[in-house]
Amino acid sequence: MPKHYLFYVEQPYSFAILRPIQAAIKANGDKACWFITKKSSITNSLLDGEKQLHTIEEVKNFNPCAVFVPGNVVPDFFPGVKVQVFHGLEYKKKGHFAIRGFFDLYCTHGPLTTEPFRQLAKKHGYFRVTETGWPKLDPYFDYQKQQNIKPVILYAPTFSPNLSSLESLFEQIKALASSGDYDIKLKFHPKTKPQWQQLYQSLAELAHFEICQSDNLIPLIQHADVVISDTSSAVDESLLLGKPVITFNNSQPQDALINITKPEQLSNALAQALTLSDEQQLKINQYITQVHPFTDGNSAQRVLAATAQVIEAGVMQKPLNLLRRYKIRKALNYMKLK
Repeated sequence: MPKHYLFYVEQPYSFAILRPIQAAIKANGDKACWFITKKSSITNSLLDGEKQLHTIEEVKNFNPCAVFVPGNVVPDFFPGVKVQVFHGLEYKKKGHFAIRGFFDLYCTHGPLTTEPFRQLAKKHGYFRVTETGWPKLDPYFDYQKQQNIKPVILYAPTFSPNLSSLESLFEQIKALASSGDYDIKLKFHPKTKPQWQQLYQSLAELAHFEICQSDNLIPLIQHADVVISDTSSAVDESLLLGKPVITFNNSQPQDALINITKPEQLSNALAQALTLSDEQQLKINQYITQVHPFTDGNSAQRVLAATAQVIEAGVMQKPLNLLRRYKIRKALNYMKLK
């Protein structure tokens, strides 16, 4: 009898993370459905053949053996093992290692995150940790880099007011796009302030500037010759695909990055990134081995295998977590005890 799995979605970036798991589920002859929160208003992102469950009753009737989540919370009253697959690789951000009492399994991406979570598992005692790699990257390791007529520069800043470079780098991005020497592509984070988005809309008429609407950042990274960011998950995703990355005031700059602290340094940093030295490439390669060493495209299957092990072993009792459980019930308008 086919196994049933559920994807719990609150943000548009979740689709690119979860679809490789969906493909692996179908390859195994099993079935997957999606539960998308009403407040997200992103149900139109589903593809033909993808089934959505609209109510909690439908979820319970579907009776999934596991729920995969790229966010921070999941309804505790949903059936199945709760599996955290993470919404990004940005381990430096506040909250990445926060334990919120919802998950039975954390699927980590590489040694840099695995060991801290294993220490937390020992401390808390109710969840397991398995290093699987990140399913989102599965389809993207085997690709041919195209030769761009002009250097393609992807600008992928974060939304956080304390970390975003959107205001600081506006004039520099405008100058790069106006020069005609580069093709500039901007990908906003879904939570970016409307006023910041409006600021860059003023550049939309420039021939070499584009605001990208895709909910999947990875193909944009593949196409780019250089990525510009700040303190965002785009930084790690770009490095893992071997791209040189320029950051503006990165909160924890490492050797693999070209980090700048003043907007006027961007032009020189871009020249450095476009003529990457062997030494800088080596630093990127060393970073990859720590953050995400898997390049076989099989992380989704490893996630399913780790989930099966937890199901077989049985879940451990989680903390009561009453306030968070109340909040998610209120958000979903579900106040039953079970």
